[in-house]
Amino acid sequence: MNVSLSPQLEAMVKAKVASGLYTSASEVVREALRLMDQQDQMVSLKLQQLRLDIHEGLNSGEPTPWNADEIKQDGRKRKASRRSAPQGA
Repeated sequence: MNVSLSPQLEAMVKAKVASGLYTSASEVVREALRLMDQQDQMVSLKLQQLRLDIHEGLNSGEPTPWNADEIKQDGRKRKASRRSAPQGA
């Protein structure tokens, strides 16, 4: 199989071989393809998890309305109560 690379990619492959980390251009390309395959698998798993999370969210019941100001006030009250609580309790 012959592969055409851009001058930048060819220089990168040559640099990897020259560094001693790889013994040939073919080894560099094989490693790059292995890494690409791993990345594709990770993306696929993340997408699968996202779909599961969306499905779970859609089936979690009726939505409840919320008010950002009330949530902020509640958080501030909790923070204040933690500050006023005795240390070590």
